[in-house]
Amino acid sequence: MHPSRTALIILAAAAFVPVLHAQYGVTEKLFVSAGRIEMQLGAGTYMIRPASDTHIRVTISENSPRARVALTANATRATIAVTETPSNNFQATIEVPKTSDLIVRLSGGNLVLSGVTGNKDIDSVAGNAEIAIGDANEYASMEATVKVGDLNVGAFTGAKTEDSFGLLHRANWSGKGRYKLRANLGAGNLVLRK
Repeated sequence: MHPSRTALIILAAAAFVPVLHAQYGVTEKLFVSAGRIEMQLGAGTYMIRPASDTHIRVTISENSPRARVALTANATRATIAVTETPSNNFQATIEVPKTSDLIVRLSGGNLVLSGVTGNKDIDSVAGNAEIAIGDANEYASMEATVKVGDLNVGAFTGAKTEDSFGLLHRANWSGKGRYKLRANLGAGNLVLRK
């Protein structure tokens, strides 16, 4: 086989490797707008926000050399796994296309999500979560639960709320939009804001 043809085949094969693994620093991959992104996040503080382009970009703090990021992106689906996070002071910023459906599973810590349009399905074992929803009229439904802690769903005017003996807080709301928001927090404070 001709040497240049062999090099071309190797480069083409490398372009289709879907998983990127990295330590501290930046891990990124081109993705599509309006895709679905699933995140499995180890304990820490995370900021999820829109990217300035159609990339998924994970930036982790340099004081966390053991933390690992695995990023897979195929067609309209992507997965992010952040593992081996240290027990204190771990921080990461995750940038996604501005319109994305997000499924986030956080083992504990703090989450701030803002500026992303789409369906949102958030679960956190413990910590605080603040979700900026944008325009409530874009949503068809909202369900939020906090087992122990405070729940503030002020962004959804007229939401039905209930408390069970001051511990279990629930809220739901229905609208005429297209997106769904579900947020569940084991212990901590959950705020849904504009």
